Amino acid sequence: MTSLLRLEMVTPENVDAACQLTVHPEQEGVVAPVVQSLADAYAYGESAWPRLIFDGDQLVGFVMGGFDPDSPLDAFRCGIWRLNIAADQQGRGYGRFAVEAVCAEARRRKQQRVTVMWVQHENGPEDFYLRLGFRPTGEKIQEQVVGDLMLA
Repeated sequence: MTSLLRLEMVTPENVDAACQLTVHPEQEGVVAPVVQSLADAYAYGESAWPRLIFDGDQLVGFVMGGFDPDSPLDAFRCGIWRLNIAADQQGRGYGRFAVEAVCAEARRRKQQRVTVMWVQHENGPEDFYLRLGFRPTGEKIQEQVVGDLMLA
């Protein structure tokens, strides 16, 4: 991982590249494709916080935070809604960078807790989120485990 990591908003200039970003084939059943995430971002409007992850000039991933403090579901008030790291870029710290970026945005918005949901699957992201400090809350939404992380 280099020091040239940054997040960028999705724009007309980079949306096609974003839609072509793919995860490992065995992960496709446990994470929505970027194109679906972008449609969700459009539908959720200001609550969604979609960003592309770049290392220098190379697109390496996509993350979407969700910030809806008035949501009736606690798990959707402040969290990581989606995270996709390109298949050939995984294991290089980009996912950690993305999670830290969502947490930084949550702090900026004066939030103290970040949630995430994952599918329990052999190719799912559970171990990744547990290593970053997320803990299962005991709640499940649509067969997905809800995890949370308290921010310092």
